[in-house]
Formats: sequence, C-alpha cells, structure tokens
Amino acid sequence: MSAGGKRGGFFGALFKWLAVLALACVILSCLAVVVLRWVRPFTSAYMLEARVHAALAGNSAYHTDYEWVDLEHISPNAAIAVVASEDQQFPFHDGFDFNSIREAVRASERGKKLRGASTISQQVAKNLFLWNGGFVRKGLEAYFTVLIETIWPKERILEVYLNVAQFGEGIYGVEAAARRFFHKPAARLTSGEASLLAVVLPNPIKMHVDRPSSYVLMRKEQNLEQMRALGGPSYLRSIENENAPPNSKRRASR
Repeated sequence: MSAGGKRGGFFGALFKWLAVLALACVILSCLAVVVLRWVRPFTSAYMLEARVHAALAGNSAYHTDYEWVDLEHISPNAAIAVVASEDQQFPFHDGFDFNSIREAVRASERGKKLRGASTISQQVAKNLFLWNGGFVRKGLEAYFTVLIETIWPKERILEVYLNVAQFGEGIYGVEAAARRFFHKPAARLTSGEASLLAVVLPNPIKMHVDRPSSYVLMRKEQNLEQMRALGGPSYLRSIENENAPPNSKRRASR
C-alpha cells in the first residue's frame, strides 16, 4: 500500500471515530437533559468549578450551601423577581431573546459597555452543564439551551434556575439564600426580599444581599417597579400555556 493510501486510511478511521464520539456525546447530553427533566440535580458544573477553584486557591473554609426545593415551595415573589430582573420575555421566547441581543449589540456600538443578554434558559444551560468563558462554551450553551427548551416545560426551567443560581459565595439556590440571609424558607420570601436576591444575580460575589450597597438598593427598588409593572406573580401564569398568543407578550418599560 502506498504512503498516500495509508494516510487516507488513517484519516478515514480518525474521521469515523470522531463521528462516533460526536454521536455518543449528543446521545449522552440528550439523555442527561431528559433525566433532569424529572430528577433533581445533586450539583451543577458551576458548583463543581467553584469548589475546584477554592481548593486550588487553598481556601479550606469554602463550603457549598445548596438545598433543593420544588417550585411549589418557593414564593411566587422569588419567581417574578428573577424574571423581572433577568429575563422579562421568559414565558414567551424559545430560549433566546433576540431583541435583547440586538439592543445589547447596538448599545455596544454606541460605545456603551456590552451588557449581558442571556435568558434564564441560557443561564440554566451554562450553570448546570458548562464552565465559564470561551467561544466553545458559548456554542455548547446554545446547544444545551435548545435541548432544555425542547425537552423541559417552562416551569421546570424556572424551578432549576431558582435552585442552582448563585446568590453569594458558596450559596446556591433560593432556599439556601433565604435561610442564610433572611432566616426563613424560600416559601415565605416577601417581594422586597425576593427583589434583593434577584438583583445580585449578575455578580453575587461583588454585590451582597446582607451588605447591600446604595447601587444594589437602587436596583432593588427598580426591580420592584418592574415586578409591579409586569403584573406581579400572575405574569407567570402564562407559562402554564406555552402557546400564548403573540399579543399577550409584553415587556415592562425599563
């Protein structure tokens, strides 16, 4: 056999194994999303990554505070607070808010700081399955977002988000945050407490629930206004009917 033939055979076999590997990854990722549609995640990729970083930094005091609670045991105030703060079109989009993405790009072109336009679904995909940073991660985030939106109902996406979102160093999920900061279960959160938790989500390491800066307190009040403008917890009743008509879609003015 010629050298060219050997090279062709090698690359052909390599391509075949890569195709098999890619197919296996697709199947495993689909199975993981299907299983987590009903099974509580015992941890998340983001929690594991934070634990590894703490270990590498020699932070032996680091502790993961994570306690799962079902959506019916979370105050509706918490649900509408994170939607008002993070993703007002959550009941209606299919995982991506293209209007927010366009607005973010236009703001960046005008010289403003590029702000995030990730939906709650995208954040669930990132926090649950992926790591921070990189174009590869962004591509995988889009892939997992499509899977999640296809396989999970909106109620499940919101339930997982409220349970795996980070509210402080080592504090994950609204139940752990409610008990740590307000000494009560998540089911009893007031609208003000829920709003305060929601507005630290963009950066819960620099913004603190227990030591809120004037900026955080301002954002809390703004978010309370957004919650009221959307109609409060009743706004999320539309996720019970994911085929809501287009004229039901609304966004509170920012």
